[in-house]
Amino acid sequence: QVQLVESGGGLVQAGESLRLSCAASGSIFSIDAMDWYRQAPGKERELVAAITSGGANTNYADSVKGRFTISRDNAKNTVYLQMNSLKPEDTAVYYCNVKAFIRGRPELFSYWGQGTQVTVSS
Repeated sequence: QVQLVESGGGLVQAGESLRLSCAASGSIFSIDAMDWYRQAPGKERELVAAITSGGANTNYADSVKGRFTISRDNAKNTVYLQMNSLKPEDTAVYYCNVKAFIRGRPELFSYWGQGTQVTVSS
């Protein structure tokens, strides 16, 4: 059906930047919303950033506003998360979520990436 491959995580110091990517492939007819979530140890998964199908509208968690930027390249079926001025509290596993229509099916499906670890040291 649809596979998501994430990349770009790593270990950085506070104040540095990282760029996450999530590429979708498979039996895609069209992609709707694309989102980034994160889950820190002992905490629930939370929505970090979201972008609509055309890329015109974005939303961010209050904790990342002004530091993170979500974008997408529809020609590549890829969503990005540019993370600047990283803080230790941004440490988490980051997951992309893609809502997509697949060929031959009328429903909108939701797919998750495998997760990529982001660790920010103080």
